[in-house]
Amino acid sequence: MKSFLRLVLGIVAGAAGGSIVNLGLIIVGSEIIPAPSGVDVTDPDSISAAADLFGPQHFIFPFVAHAGGTLAGCLIACLVAVRQPRMAALPVGCLFLLGGIANAFMIPAPVWFLVLDLGLAYIPMALLALWIHQRLLTEARSSQ
Repeated sequence: MKSFLRLVLGIVAGAAGGSIVNLGLIIVGSEIIPAPSGVDVTDPDSISAAADLFGPQHFIFPFVAHAGGTLAGCLIACLVAVRQPRMAALPVGCLFLLGGIANAFMIPAPVWFLVLDLGLAYIPMALLALWIHQRLLTEARSSQ
């Protein structure tokens, strides 16, 4: 029972922590690479109307935020759900992937970005988090 509660807590903490990292990176990114003038990035209609004003540089931080948020969230999930890291990380990665798919339908973006984002920012980052977690465990055990 305790293991199951840690798993659920890991998934919830991973989703929350990853979302905070995602939001933070989006905010930082919008300061470093501002949107074209006159575009309200909080309004999908404004983005649609000005889609031709967005260059590739405007998609760097959204990708970094999606990948970084997923990686952080999955790593948090692994660390909380000690005995079942895979059972914690993969649902968090899938949850972020579902968010990315929903995002693809709601916010216009070039096809190249959608392919890159959906293909590399979610499930591969969940797998990378599992790999990092395993490396951390191996190093911790070898230093004892």
